[in-house]
Amino acid sequence: MTHALCPGSFDPPTVGHIEIIERASKLFDSVTVAVIRNSTKNAILTSEERVDFLNRSLVDVKNVNVISFDGLLVDCAKQANADVVVKGLRAISDFDYELQMAQMNRQLSHIETVFLSTNPGHSFLSSSMVRDIARYGGDVSSLVPSAIADDVATRFALSD
Repeated sequence: MTHALCPGSFDPPTVGHIEIIERASKLFDSVTVAVIRNSTKNAILTSEERVDFLNRSLVDVKNVNVISFDGLLVDCAKQANADVVVKGLRAISDFDYELQMAQMNRQLSHIETVFLSTNPGHSFLSSSMVRDIARYGGDVSSLVPSAIADDVATRFALSD
């Protein structure tokens, strides 16, 4: 039985994130989605909100579990009994950073990283863009899962 870990900050989760997680759920027996608290990013949503948004967005995907984690990704993978880390790539700029992370994680714990390329229709999409659009009252309904679109619009419009 293979178990994958899909880590991210998910502030907020986008349709691109969900697509990668759904694809991973078809490739592996089970998937843990880890909301990582990233010290280099100033998250607006709490970890609890991000876990809730992901759970609501992934309600129909039965082999996925959502957790939050603070610390090293390799420790999260070990705690989740993950065999592999799955990361989505939008562009070559993502690859440069993610390759370095994959190599470091392999050095620290021998865990492998599998990269899934994003759907080309989502290659422009990022959580920071969604936050900016929502902050100024723009329509984010096609950028985030429908289960959370209203909450994302409301939550980020109120964040200033």
